[in-house]
Amino acid sequence: MEIVMTIRKRASDRSGRVKVSSPGRPKAAHRALQVLFWRLIEKGISSEEAAVQVGASAPVGSRWFREAGGMPPSHYSSSAPPLSGRYLRFEEREEIAIFLAQGLSISAIARKIGRAASTVSRELRRNAATRSGSFEYRATTAQWHANRAARRPRATKLALNDTLRQYVEDRLSGQIASPDGDIVAGPEVRWTKRRSVRRQHRKWASAWSPEQIARRLPLDYPDDPLMRISHEAIYQSLFIQGRGALRRELVACLRSGRALRVPRARRKGKGRAFVSDEIMISERPAEVADRAVPGHWEGDLILGLKSSAIGTLVERKTRFTLLLHLPPMPGHGTSPRQKNGPALAGHGADAVRDAIAKSIQDLPEHLRRSLTWDQGAEMAQHERLTSETGIDVYFCDPQSPWQRGSNENTNGLLRQYFPKGTDLSAHGVEELEAVAHALNGRPRKTLGWKTPAEALEEVLG
Repeated sequence: MEIVMTIRKRASDRSGRVKVSSPGRPKAAHRALQVLFWRLIEKGISSEEAAVQVGASAPVGSRWFREAGGMPPSHYSSSAPPLSGRYLRFEEREEIAIFLAQGLSISAIARKIGRAASTVSRELRRNAATRSGSFEYRATTAQWHANRAARRPRATKLALNDTLRQYVEDRLSGQIASPDGDIVAGPEVRWTKRRSVRRQHRKWASAWSPEQIARRLPLDYPDDPLMRISHEAIYQSLFIQGRGALRRELVACLRSGRALRVPRARRKGKGRAFVSDEIMISERPAEVADRAVPGHWEGDLILGLKSSAIGTLVERKTRFTLLLHLPPMPGHGTSPRQKNGPALAGHGADAVRDAIAKSIQDLPEHLRRSLTWDQGAEMAQHERLTSETGIDVYFCDPQSPWQRGSNENTNGLLRQYFPKGTDLSAHGVEELEAVAHALNGRPRKTLGWKTPAEALEEVLG
């Protein structure tokens, strides 16, 4: 007599769901709390404090911020549409778990939560825990299954196109070669996978910026529409963990050396008392905006270690650049800091005023019409600067660096010569003039040294 044995299917097989790995420990917060977390980040609150306010620990908030690259995920951002009411919420899943434990039927549970019985039945079949061989419904596990099923992963363009990815990586790395063609490795940089590299120990690179790469692609591949990518997509591939397209250690080659985005609200500060409505950028003459007339300048400071700084002046029409030497004053770093004392670091209001006046004093009057600066304390002596040089000073709106776009772009290029995290006071006047000549396209060996007035008049033709 033949004995036929029947093998009963496991609940995981009967559920119709593909096998998945264990969800592990449930997430510290669900969608509503994640959205609240990023709302607090947008207000300028630190990631640790924001996490505590939503009920998570401070290290969890740091991890959320780091994994997202400092920017809110698209489904958590303020512009994301709210969830449709057709989907079960986590609160409803908790009610389903409680009613199941009380022994209520599916129809009774559906009536209590105001849903169709088929919705509850499908929820129990799809999202219940089945690792034990039976259906065990728990709200946290059900929410994890629902979130996993709702994802619509889309492979990035850099991950799909090997040629494009190699093109971007080669230009981001920008290896330095000797005249013989040998690659010069430069300093050894240890990648910690967590934070930005130490800015004073970055890799040597003639790296392209993501925007330069994005704009060069149509020139190198005019007939290949697949060889196109935006600079924002490159930044996100570097900053956001989990994309897997570009190697994250390539952030060591970025000019900023930054591995995370910084929310703009964290840099907000109070306006300066010396800035009045009459000298705001909105009162600046209209001729400045169209760049048709020379003589309108934009200025700012680039900062380094030990409170060192270099001043930059950029003419809006020609992009002609002047660098201001701001050496530290005697006693800086050797004596205790005096409260309300003089700015010994070298970039106080008096030092900046004198440096600007010295740089533009040889320029003819029609080439020193106006100067646009941000609302930094180093320009507190702007009235005296105007009376001494005749140049009108205007100030940008708070947190609006794009209003000095030419100067901001030039400062980014100057970071290739003066990286962040280095002591800028080590560079003398001649070195600054050499960099300015290189930036203005006037090598010393061909044209020799010229005064700013002579060089600018030559640019204007």
